[in-house]
Amino acid sequence: MALIVHKYGGTSMGSTERIKNVARRVAKWHDAGHQVVVVPSAMSGETNRLIALAKEIQNPPDPRELDMIASTGEQVSVGLLSMALQAIGKDAISYTGWQVAIKTDSAFTKARIQSIEDGRVREDLEKGRIVIITGFQGVDENDNIATLGRGGSDTSAVAIAAALKADECLIYTDVDGVYTTDPRVVSEARRLKAITFEEMLELASLGSKVLQTRSVEFAGNYRVPTRVLSSLTDPLMDLEEEANSGTLISFEEDTHMEQAVISGIAFNRDEAKITVLGVPDRPGIAYHILGPVAEANIEVDMIIQNQAVDGKTDFTFTVSRNDYQKAMDVLHNEKGEIGHHTLVGDAKVSKISVVGVGMRSHVGVASQMFKTLSEEGINIMMISTSEIKISVLIDEKYMELAVRALHKAFELEKA
Repeated sequence: MALIVHKYGGTSMGSTERIKNVARRVAKWHDAGHQVVVVPSAMSGETNRLIALAKEIQNPPDPRELDMIASTGEQVSVGLLSMALQAIGKDAISYTGWQVAIKTDSAFTKARIQSIEDGRVREDLEKGRIVIITGFQGVDENDNIATLGRGGSDTSAVAIAAALKADECLIYTDVDGVYTTDPRVVSEARRLKAITFEEMLELASLGSKVLQTRSVEFAGNYRVPTRVLSSLTDPLMDLEEEANSGTLISFEEDTHMEQAVISGIAFNRDEAKITVLGVPDRPGIAYHILGPVAEANIEVDMIIQNQAVDGKTDFTFTVSRNDYQKAMDVLHNEKGEIGHHTLVGDAKVSKISVVGVGMRSHVGVASQMFKTLSEEGINIMMISTSEIKISVLIDEKYMELAVRALHKAFELEKA
């Protein structure tokens, strides 16, 4: 008997019929002798509907009250799923985040989990009950409801699995695992049977939308084996087959075979490049440029500073495309402080990244990447690296061509 945490996304909970299918799947695992805790998201589209209602009343909405409203979507889901399980003869009980309790800080709409009290849940599991807990939410030290931000149910599920020392956390989604890249861009993209937490964290932070980045961080920090698999399969499929499906996110030392050099290719269309030309080459200039940008709550990604010539240098960095105009306005306003000659930008760029723990023990990945892009006539504007990742910034119109060419060059279609 194992303790298993199931997490179901909004698509899986999108209708009463789909909720009944989730109940059948959960019951199958319980019938096999496992203790099961379920963390469902709100029904598909419900959180957006609630936020839109709030904005009709007050825009921007008060963050505390917005969390009070947005958290009700998950409360509906857990109640419906508990009823669906009871309807097929299962002893099930639902709890909100504050009833467990899941303790968070007070950063409304983007709270972080601080602790989880597991006593009540363990008591129910020992009695043979299926426990259903709202994702996406908790309660702060003043008993205010606080939500975890978009995709927060993934983080809730992994955190609950960590607190309960679960054997595995199963993240059921509308895709059947983690792929070498987006199959909509590369038809030969292959589902990975396993991937390390480090690789998954890089892919998630670089634009892969399979899992929320914070949930992967949590799983890695607390060593929670996590599996991404499809909720769109037959809920009564063979349990052993389902338990080995999807993609297992585990630890490098847990794998007994040599790692592939590259595990996947991530890409992000949502990039913009800003170059500050003719900047005085003096101590603190990077702070004078990026300080006001940070104060405007704009996140910076890639950064390059050129070699100085005649006491002047050029400084280039990237931001989210949504923040591009805001960042340009900030820098225009700071021209007197920075002392730059010209400000130029490009909002039509994309970032491509190759990721793989095998890069630690293999040379030539960068040269292969640059050679492949060169052969396709694709110019590289910026480069950034880490131990297991190489990212380049290119013209947006070449993004899909670059992904396909790199996927083929690194033979990711082969198992």
